[in-house]
Amino acid sequence: MRIRYSTGKNGKLIKKALVYTRDEHKINFDDVDTEALLIVRKLKEAGFETYIVGGAVRDLILGKKPKDFDIASEASPLKIKKVFRNSRIIGRRFRLVHVYFGQRIFEVSTFRSLRDGTSSNTFGAIDEDVLRRDFTMNSLFYDPQQQIVVDYVGGMKDIRRKLVRPVISLAEIFTDDPVRMIRAVKYSAISGFALPLRLIWKIRKQSPLLSSVSSSRLTEEILKIIHSSQAALIVDALDRYGLYRYLQPRAAAIMHDNPNFRRRYLTSLAALNQNGFKDIPGQALGALINDYLEESVDWNLGASENYKTVFTEARRFVLPMNPPRFEMEHAVKRFFVSHGINIKRSHFIEGPKPRTQETGESHTGGEPKRRRRKAHNKGKNKAIS
Repeated sequence: MRIRYSTGKNGKLIKKALVYTRDEHKINFDDVDTEALLIVRKLKEAGFETYIVGGAVRDLILGKKPKDFDIASEASPLKIKKVFRNSRIIGRRFRLVHVYFGQRIFEVSTFRSLRDGTSSNTFGAIDEDVLRRDFTMNSLFYDPQQQIVVDYVGGMKDIRRKLVRPVISLAEIFTDDPVRMIRAVKYSAISGFALPLRLIWKIRKQSPLLSSVSSSRLTEEILKIIHSSQAALIVDALDRYGLYRYLQPRAAAIMHDNPNFRRRYLTSLAALNQNGFKDIPGQALGALINDYLEESVDWNLGASENYKTVFTEARRFVLPMNPPRFEMEHAVKRFFVSHGINIKRSHFIEGPKPRTQETGESHTGGEPKRRRRKAHNKGKNKAIS
């Protein structure tokens, strides 16, 4: 193990990070995605410090093969785009770069500073960027060319201790971003790592902050969960910590009142992990709605009328989640097919749009159509310029 130093204001060397060699971190190089390797190599050849970061490094250390590889670099988005013609700059407040290889997307971010706090959207250096990250287990930097792991926050030690420990102080971590509560419980569930008692206490105390999170962000988190390999474990943990009621309030309420429904609901989610799961349209989303629909469908209605009623009820059931209409259509269609009823394409007609009690906004598209069109045109004009 080596130590990385920097020079302090007084000219003295300051210990900044521990550097773990291949024999110490034991990452299997064959598990590293070849296209992620290419991105790191090309940015480093262009003169920019660059690493694989986040959950991919955590999984590699744990002996798992990551699904996604995120990359962080000192290069600005414009410089990253200059290196990769097959890329696109995205984002408004903080710009990222998506590098495309066919249907695959790799997200490349620029190191951020702490100038505006832990939610800063200004560019910075690696030793600032690491202090903005949520938990130590996700705050390791892997250089696949040198095959070293750079650890500024004790993440390697926490992985070995099987502990989910925050990087950001408990006073700020959830007020800055309440979604971090969901991620803390999710990481604990999928890794088997423990949550410190102070972190558990903070989650229980500040869980109401999740009620202010946008439906689009909650939708993103739920979709990640149901498309993961541990959906039942994660939902069970979120429910036990009192967080699932903010993601799926109706499902959480029924689970609380009806233990049999809870068992069936978690069993349906667990089935997503089985070998027969092909992740075809509507399959994962169906695990959220099927057990509820089993008790709410009136099979005496005609197919067309029944489909419209069930479709609307399914959308209301998953609020505040706002899944793509395409996915919901196929989830409901699959539900009917499981009962021997084929739904024709002409029946894919949406009923009245569910609305939030607070704002009255539709949940079929996130934003009002006029606002979405304006944003689309704005982005389009930027692309042209």
